[in-house]
Amino acid sequence: MKKKIIITSVILLLVYFLTVLIAPPLLDTSQNKTTWNVAELSNEAKELYEKLDFVGDLHSDALLWDRDLSKKSKRGHVDFHRMSENNVAFQVFTIVTKSPKGHNFESTDGNTFDNITLLSILQGKSVYNWFSLFNRAVYQCNKLKSYADAYDKNFIILREKKDLVDLLNKRKKDKKVIGGLIGIEGGHCLEGKIENVSKLYSSGVRMFGVSHFFDNKLGGSAHGIEKGGITEFGKQVLKEMDERNMILDIAHTSDKMIRDILKLYKGPIVSSHTGVDGVKESYRNLSDEQLKSLAKREALIGIAFFSEAIGDTEIKSIVKTMKYVKELIGVEYLSLGSDFDGSVTTPIDVTGYSYLVDEMLQQNFTEKEIEMIMGGNLKKFLLKNL
Repeated sequence: MKKKIIITSVILLLVYFLTVLIAPPLLDTSQNKTTWNVAELSNEAKELYEKLDFVGDLHSDALLWDRDLSKKSKRGHVDFHRMSENNVAFQVFTIVTKSPKGHNFESTDGNTFDNITLLSILQGKSVYNWFSLFNRAVYQCNKLKSYADAYDKNFIILREKKDLVDLLNKRKKDKKVIGGLIGIEGGHCLEGKIENVSKLYSSGVRMFGVSHFFDNKLGGSAHGIEKGGITEFGKQVLKEMDERNMILDIAHTSDKMIRDILKLYKGPIVSSHTGVDGVKESYRNLSDEQLKSLAKREALIGIAFFSEAIGDTEIKSIVKTMKYVKELIGVEYLSLGSDFDGSVTTPIDVTGYSYLVDEMLQQNFTEKEIEMIMGGNLKKFLLKNL
Protein backbone atom coordinates (compact mmCIF):
# COMPACT_ATOMS: atom_id res chain seq x y z
CA MET A 1 0.00 0.00 0.00
CA LYS A 2 2.78 2.39 0.96
CA LYS A 3 4.62 1.57 -2.27
CA LYS A 4 1.51 2.35 -4.34
CA ILE A 5 1.14 5.70 -2.61
CA ILE A 6 4.75 6.56 -3.34
CA ILE A 7 4.44 5.53 -7.01
CA THR A 8 1.18 7.47 -7.39
CA SER A 9 2.74 10.55 -5.79
CA VAL A 10 5.76 10.37 -8.09
CA ILE A 11 3.51 10.05 -11.15
CA LEU A 12 1.39 13.01 -10.05
CA LEU A 13 4.48 15.13 -9.44
CA LEU A 14 5.85 14.18 -12.85
CA VAL A 15 2.54 15.08 -14.53
CA TYR A 16 2.50 18.42 -12.71
CA PHE A 17 6.12 19.10 -13.67
CA LEU A 18 5.39 18.39 -17.35
CA THR A 19 2.26 20.53 -17.19
CA VAL A 20 4.26 23.44 -15.78
CA LEU A 21 6.74 23.08 -18.64
CA ILE A 22 4.17 22.75 -21.44
CA ALA A 23 0.98 24.62 -20.45
CA PRO A 24 2.20 28.21 -19.78
CA PRO A 25 3.79 28.79 -23.22
CA LEU A 26 0.73 27.31 -24.94
CA LEU A 27 -1.61 29.56 -22.94
CA ASP A 28 0.53 32.63 -23.64
CA THR A 29 0.61 31.90 -27.37
CA SER A 30 -3.12 31.22 -27.60
CA GLN A 31 -4.18 34.25 -25.56
CA ASN A 32 -1.89 36.96 -26.95
CA LYS A 33 -2.10 36.95 -30.74
CA THR A 34 -1.12 39.36 -33.49
CA THR A 35 -2.81 39.49 -36.89
CA TRP A 36 -0.11 41.52 -38.70
CA ASN A 37 -2.74 42.62 -41.19
CA VAL A 38 -0.71 45.62 -42.36
CA ALA A 39 0.02 47.40 -45.64
CA GLU A 40 3.50 47.98 -47.05
CA LEU A 41 5.32 50.54 -44.94
CA SER A 42 6.03 53.88 -46.63
CA ASN A 43 9.47 55.46 -46.47
CA GLU A 44 7.92 58.62 -45.02
CA ALA A 45 6.45 56.68 -42.08
CA LYS A 46 9.68 54.77 -41.51
CA GLU A 47 11.78 57.93 -41.44
CA LEU A 48 9.34 59.78 -39.21
CA TYR A 49 9.12 56.89 -36.75
CA GLU A 50 12.88 56.58 -36.47
CA LYS A 51 13.11 60.31 -35.62
CA LEU A 52 10.74 60.03 -32.64
CA ASP A 53 12.68 60.53 -29.40
CA PHE A 54 10.11 59.03 -27.00
CA VAL A 55 7.66 56.28 -27.95
CA GLY A 56 5.65 54.98 -25.00
CA ASP A 57 2.55 52.98 -24.12
CA LEU A 58 0.24 53.11 -21.09
CA HIS A 59 -0.79 49.46 -20.69
CA SER A 60 0.68 45.97 -21.01
CA ASP A 61 -0.12 42.86 -18.95
CA ALA A 62 3.11 41.07 -19.88
CA LEU A 63 4.03 40.41 -16.22
CA LEU A 64 1.10 38.00 -15.96
CA TRP A 65 2.78 35.47 -18.23
CA ASP A 66 5.63 33.04 -17.63
CA ARG A 67 7.98 34.87 -19.99
CA ASP A 68 11.33 36.46 -19.10
CA LEU A 69 11.00 39.99 -20.45
CA SER A 70 14.77 40.50 -20.38
CA LYS A 71 15.07 37.89 -23.15
CA LYS A 72 13.83 38.23 -26.72
CA SER A 73 10.77 36.08 -27.35
CA LYS A 74 8.62 35.06 -30.29
CA ARG A 75 5.61 34.82 -27.97
CA GLY A 76 3.26 37.59 -26.98
CA HIS A 77 3.51 41.29 -27.73
CA VAL A 78 6.26 42.84 -25.58
CA ASP A 79 9.75 42.22 -24.24
CA PHE A 80 12.73 44.48 -23.54
CA HIS A 81 14.72 43.48 -26.64
CA ARG A 82 11.82 44.09 -29.01
CA MET A 83 11.30 47.47 -27.37
CA SER A 84 14.90 48.63 -27.59
CA GLU A 85 15.45 47.31 -31.12
CA ASN A 86 12.40 49.21 -32.38
CA ASN A 87 12.81 52.68 -30.84
CA VAL A 88 10.32 52.10 -28.00
CA ALA A 89 11.42 54.04 -24.93
CA PHE A 90 8.79 53.26 -22.34
CA GLN A 91 6.08 50.83 -21.27
CA VAL A 92 3.68 50.79 -18.32
CA PHE A 93 3.59 47.22 -17.04
CA THR A 94 0.27 46.61 -15.28
CA ILE A 95 -0.41 43.87 -12.76
CA VAL A 96 -3.45 41.62 -13.12
CA THR A 97 -4.29 39.64 -9.97
CA LYS A 98 -7.79 38.27 -10.63
CA SER A 99 -9.90 37.30 -13.64
CA PRO A 100 -13.29 35.68 -12.86
CA LYS A 101 -14.41 32.80 -15.04
CA GLY A 102 -16.89 34.01 -17.64
CA HIS A 103 -15.90 37.66 -17.28
CA ASN A 104 -17.47 39.89 -19.90
CA PHE A 105 -17.99 43.58 -20.62
CA GLU A 106 -21.67 43.75 -19.63
CA SER A 107 -22.06 42.01 -16.26
CA THR A 108 -19.36 40.08 -14.40
CA ASP A 109 -19.68 38.39 -11.03
CA GLY A 110 -16.43 38.67 -9.08
CA ASN A 111 -17.31 35.65 -6.94
CA THR A 112 -16.92 33.03 -9.67
CA PHE A 113 -13.81 30.86 -10.04
CA ASP A 114 -10.65 32.90 -10.55
CA ASN A 115 -8.70 32.08 -13.72
CA ILE A 116 -5.48 33.61 -12.34
CA THR A 117 -5.47 31.07 -9.50
CA LEU A 118 -5.38 28.29 -12.07
CA LEU A 119 -2.75 30.13 -14.12
CA SER A 120 -0.55 30.54 -11.03
CA ILE A 121 -0.76 26.80 -10.33
CA LEU A 122 -0.04 25.88 -13.95
CA GLN A 123 2.95 28.24 -14.00
CA GLY A 124 4.40 26.46 -10.97
CA LYS A 125 4.26 29.54 -8.80
CA SER A 126 4.74 29.29 -5.04
CA VAL A 127 1.69 28.38 -2.97
CA TYR A 128 2.32 31.81 -1.44
CA ASN A 129 0.78 33.28 -4.62
CA TRP A 130 -2.02 30.80 -5.22
CA PHE A 131 -4.69 32.32 -2.99
CA SER A 132 -3.51 35.84 -2.10
CA LEU A 133 -4.18 38.66 -4.57
CA PHE A 134 -1.86 40.99 -2.69
CA ASN A 135 0.99 38.46 -2.77
CA ARG A 136 0.49 38.10 -6.52
CA ALA A 137 0.81 41.86 -6.95
CA VAL A 138 4.06 42.05 -4.96
CA TYR A 139 5.40 39.02 -6.81
CA GLN A 140 4.85 40.71 -10.18
CA CYS A 141 6.52 43.90 -8.94
CA ASN A 142 9.54 41.83 -8.00
CA LYS A 143 9.48 40.07 -11.38
CA LEU A 144 9.90 43.37 -13.20
CA LYS A 145 12.78 44.31 -10.87
CA SER A 146 14.51 40.99 -11.58
CA TYR A 147 14.09 41.46 -15.33
CA ALA A 148 15.50 44.99 -15.05
CA ASP A 149 18.54 43.68 -13.16
CA ALA A 150 19.06 40.97 -15.78
CA TYR A 151 18.97 43.58 -18.56
CA ASP A 152 22.36 44.97 -17.53
CA LYS A 153 21.08 48.32 -16.19
CA ASN A 154 19.56 49.19 -19.56
CA PHE A 155 16.01 49.09 -18.19
CA ILE A 156 15.04 51.79 -15.71
CA ILE A 157 11.98 51.41 -13.47
CA LEU A 158 10.43 54.84 -12.97
CA ARG A 159 9.55 55.66 -9.36
CA GLU A 160 10.08 59.42 -9.40
CA LYS A 161 10.82 62.26 -11.79
CA LYS A 162 14.59 61.89 -11.56
CA ASP A 163 14.30 58.34 -12.96
CA LEU A 164 12.55 59.67 -16.05
CA VAL A 165 15.14 62.44 -16.44
CA ASP A 166 17.84 59.78 -16.15
CA LEU A 167 16.13 57.70 -18.85
CA LEU A 168 15.80 60.69 -21.20
CA ASN A 169 19.44 61.69 -20.72
CA LYS A 170 20.73 58.17 -21.31
CA ARG A 171 18.62 57.77 -24.45
CA LYS A 172 20.28 60.84 -25.95
CA LYS A 173 23.47 58.78 -26.08
CA ASP A 174 22.04 55.27 -26.45
CA LYS A 175 18.50 54.53 -27.66
CA LYS A 176 18.85 50.94 -26.46
CA VAL A 177 18.16 52.18 -22.92
CA ILE A 178 14.47 51.78 -22.07
CA GLY A 179 12.20 52.26 -19.09
CA GLY A 180 8.94 51.25 -17.50
CA LEU A 181 6.50 51.99 -14.72
CA ILE A 182 4.48 49.58 -12.58
CA GLY A 183 0.68 49.83 -12.54
CA ILE A 184 -2.11 47.89 -10.85
CA GLU A 185 -5.27 46.73 -12.63
CA GLY A 186 -7.94 46.54 -9.95
CA GLY A 187 -8.01 47.58 -6.29
CA HIS A 188 -9.23 44.12 -5.23
CA CYS A 189 -5.53 43.23 -4.77
CA LEU A 190 -5.54 45.38 -1.61
CA GLU A 191 -7.69 42.67 0.00
CA GLY A 192 -9.57 45.37 1.89
CA LYS A 193 -6.48 46.52 3.83
CA ILE A 194 -5.63 50.21 3.57
CA GLU A 195 -2.02 49.61 4.64
CA ASN A 196 -1.47 47.65 1.43
CA VAL A 197 -1.53 50.91 -0.57
CA SER A 198 1.72 52.03 1.04
CA LYS A 199 3.20 48.52 0.71
CA LEU A 200 2.52 48.46 -3.03
CA TYR A 201 3.93 51.98 -3.36
CA SER A 202 7.09 50.78 -1.61
CA SER A 203 7.21 47.88 -4.09
CA GLY A 204 7.34 50.39 -6.96
CA VAL A 205 3.69 50.85 -7.96
CA ARG A 206 3.02 54.36 -9.29
CA MET A 207 -0.18 53.86 -11.29
CA PHE A 208 -3.27 52.36 -9.69
CA GLY A 209 -6.40 51.20 -11.52
CA VAL A 210 -9.25 51.11 -9.01
CA SER A 211 -11.42 48.64 -10.97
CA HIS A 212 -11.08 45.74 -13.38
CA PHE A 213 -13.84 43.43 -14.63
CA PHE A 214 -15.92 43.28 -11.43
CA ASP A 215 -17.10 45.45 -8.56
CA ASN A 216 -14.76 45.45 -5.57
CA LYS A 217 -14.44 46.96 -2.09
CA LEU A 218 -13.41 50.32 -3.56
CA GLY A 219 -16.47 50.68 -5.79
CA GLY A 220 -18.01 49.84 -9.13
CA SER A 221 -16.68 48.40 -12.36
CA ALA A 222 -18.11 49.28 -15.78
CA HIS A 223 -18.59 45.52 -16.17
CA GLY A 224 -19.77 44.69 -12.64
CA ILE A 225 -23.14 43.68 -11.27
CA GLU A 226 -23.94 46.88 -9.36
CA LYS A 227 -21.76 49.34 -11.30
CA GLY A 228 -21.99 51.64 -8.30
CA GLY A 229 -20.00 54.61 -7.05
CA ILE A 230 -17.13 54.86 -4.62
CA THR A 231 -17.31 53.22 -1.19
CA GLU A 232 -15.95 54.51 2.12
CA PHE A 233 -12.98 52.19 1.70
CA GLY A 234 -12.49 53.56 -1.80
CA LYS A 235 -12.37 57.09 -0.38
CA GLN A 236 -9.67 55.99 2.06
CA VAL A 237 -7.67 54.51 -0.81
CA LEU A 238 -7.97 57.73 -2.83
CA LYS A 239 -6.71 59.71 0.16
CA GLU A 240 -3.67 57.44 0.47
CA MET A 241 -3.00 57.75 -3.26
CA ASP A 242 -3.44 61.52 -3.17
CA GLU A 243 -0.80 61.85 -0.45
CA ARG A 244 1.66 60.04 -2.74
CA ASN A 245 0.46 61.75 -5.96
CA MET A 246 -0.08 58.34 -7.56
CA ILE A 247 -1.51 58.15 -11.07
CA LEU A 248 -5.12 56.97 -10.89
CA ASP A 249 -6.29 54.80 -13.79
CA ILE A 250 -10.05 54.85 -14.48
CA ALA A 251 -10.02 52.19 -17.23
CA HIS A 252 -12.78 49.60 -16.54
CA THR A 253 -14.36 51.91 -13.93
CA SER A 254 -18.13 52.50 -13.72
CA ASP A 255 -19.64 55.82 -14.74
CA LYS A 256 -20.73 56.55 -11.14
CA MET A 257 -17.25 55.74 -9.87
CA ILE A 258 -15.63 58.00 -12.46
CA ARG A 259 -17.91 60.87 -11.44
CA ASP A 260 -16.97 60.34 -7.79
CA ILE A 261 -13.25 60.16 -8.59
CA LEU A 262 -13.32 63.40 -10.57
CA LYS A 263 -14.92 65.14 -7.57
CA LEU A 264 -12.66 63.62 -4.91
CA TYR A 265 -9.25 62.91 -6.40
CA LYS A 266 -6.76 65.75 -6.78
CA GLY A 267 -3.89 63.79 -8.32
CA PRO A 268 -3.12 62.79 -11.94
CA ILE A 269 -5.63 60.65 -13.86
CA VAL A 270 -5.42 58.42 -16.94
CA SER A 271 -7.61 55.97 -18.77
CA SER A 272 -4.81 53.62 -19.70
CA HIS A 273 -6.44 51.44 -22.38
CA THR A 274 -9.81 52.30 -23.84
CA GLY A 275 -12.00 52.90 -26.85
CA VAL A 276 -14.76 55.49 -27.23
CA ASP A 277 -18.52 55.19 -27.69
CA GLY A 278 -18.31 57.54 -30.65
CA VAL A 279 -16.55 54.79 -32.63
CA LYS A 280 -17.81 51.63 -30.89
CA GLU A 281 -20.51 51.86 -28.24
CA SER A 282 -19.69 49.54 -25.36
CA TYR A 283 -19.65 49.24 -21.57
CA ARG A 284 -15.90 49.13 -22.11
CA ASN A 285 -15.59 52.53 -23.76
CA LEU A 286 -15.71 56.19 -22.75
CA SER A 287 -18.65 58.40 -23.64
CA ASP A 288 -18.30 61.93 -25.04
CA GLU A 289 -19.31 63.32 -21.65
CA GLN A 290 -16.64 61.28 -19.88
CA LEU A 291 -13.99 62.35 -22.38
CA LYS A 292 -14.84 66.02 -21.90
CA SER A 293 -14.78 65.63 -18.11
CA LEU A 294 -11.39 63.91 -18.26
CA ALA A 295 -10.01 66.64 -20.52
CA LYS A 296 -10.95 69.25 -17.92
CA ARG A 297 -8.72 67.34 -15.49
CA GLU A 298 -5.89 67.14 -18.05
CA ALA A 299 -6.15 63.36 -18.01
CA LEU A 300 -4.38 61.17 -20.55
CA ILE A 301 -6.41 58.80 -22.76
CA GLY A 302 -4.63 55.64 -23.94
CA ILE A 303 -6.25 54.16 -27.04
CA ALA A 304 -6.41 50.36 -26.95
CA PHE A 305 -5.63 48.08 -29.91
CA PHE A 306 -8.15 45.22 -29.49
CA SER A 307 -11.47 44.70 -31.25
CA GLU A 308 -13.79 45.13 -28.24
CA ALA A 309 -12.42 48.67 -27.84
CA ILE A 310 -12.06 49.82 -31.45
CA GLY A 311 -14.47 47.56 -33.39
CA ASP A 312 -12.00 45.21 -35.11
CA THR A 313 -8.27 44.41 -35.24
CA GLU A 314 -7.38 46.90 -37.96
CA ILE A 315 -4.77 49.63 -37.50
CA LYS A 316 -7.08 52.06 -39.28
CA SER A 317 -9.64 51.58 -36.47
CA ILE A 318 -7.06 52.49 -33.82
CA VAL A 319 -6.31 55.70 -35.71
CA LYS A 320 -10.01 56.36 -36.37
CA THR A 321 -10.54 56.26 -32.59
CA MET A 322 -7.62 58.62 -32.05
CA LYS A 323 -9.05 61.00 -34.65
CA TYR A 324 -12.44 61.01 -32.91
CA VAL A 325 -10.84 61.94 -29.57
CA LYS A 326 -8.64 64.57 -31.22
CA GLU A 327 -11.63 66.26 -32.82
CA LEU A 328 -13.72 66.10 -29.63
CA ILE A 329 -11.27 67.20 -26.93
CA GLY A 330 -7.86 67.76 -28.58
CA VAL A 331 -4.75 65.82 -29.52
CA GLU A 332 -2.93 66.80 -26.32
CA TYR A 333 -4.91 64.20 -24.32
CA LEU A 334 -4.05 61.21 -26.52
CA SER A 335 -1.62 58.38 -25.89
CA LEU A 336 -1.01 54.75 -26.84
CA GLY A 337 -2.80 52.23 -24.60
CA SER A 338 -2.35 48.96 -26.46
CA ASP A 339 -3.30 46.39 -23.78
CA PHE A 340 -0.46 44.25 -25.14
CA ASP A 341 -0.34 40.76 -23.59
CA GLY A 342 -3.75 41.34 -22.02
CA SER A 343 -5.31 38.16 -23.49
CA VAL A 344 -6.19 40.11 -26.63
CA THR A 345 -5.55 39.95 -30.37
CA THR A 346 -3.93 43.09 -31.79
CA PRO A 347 -2.95 44.09 -35.35
CA ILE A 348 0.70 44.61 -34.36
CA ASP A 349 3.07 43.89 -31.51
CA VAL A 350 5.56 46.35 -30.02
CA THR A 351 7.73 46.09 -33.16
CA GLY A 352 4.97 47.43 -35.41
CA TYR A 353 4.48 51.03 -34.27
CA SER A 354 5.84 52.39 -37.56
CA TYR A 355 2.76 50.92 -39.29
CA LEU A 356 0.61 52.90 -36.88
CA VAL A 357 2.51 56.05 -37.85
CA ASP A 358 1.90 55.24 -41.52
CA GLU A 359 -1.86 54.99 -40.96
CA MET A 360 -1.84 58.24 -38.99
CA LEU A 361 -0.22 59.93 -41.98
CA GLN A 362 -2.87 58.39 -44.23
CA GLN A 363 -5.60 59.85 -41.99
CA ASN A 364 -4.02 63.33 -42.19
CA PHE A 365 -2.39 63.63 -38.78
CA THR A 366 0.48 66.12 -38.81
CA GLU A 367 4.02 65.15 -37.83
CA LYS A 368 3.65 67.14 -34.61
CA GLU A 369 0.38 65.39 -33.72
CA ILE A 370 1.97 62.00 -34.38
CA GLU A 371 4.93 62.86 -32.15
CA MET A 372 2.54 63.87 -29.37
CA ILE A 373 0.40 60.73 -29.56
CA MET A 374 3.27 58.28 -29.95
CA GLY A 375 4.84 59.42 -26.71
CA GLY A 376 5.26 63.18 -26.46
CA ASN A 377 2.07 63.65 -24.44
CA LEU A 378 3.01 60.75 -22.16
CA LYS A 379 6.50 62.14 -21.55
CA LYS A 380 5.06 65.57 -20.68
CA PHE A 381 2.48 63.95 -18.36
CA LEU A 382 5.11 61.93 -16.50
CA LEU A 383 7.50 64.87 -16.16
CA LYS A 384 4.68 66.85 -14.56
CA ASN A 385 3.25 64.13 -12.32
CA LEU A 386 5.98 61.74 -11.17
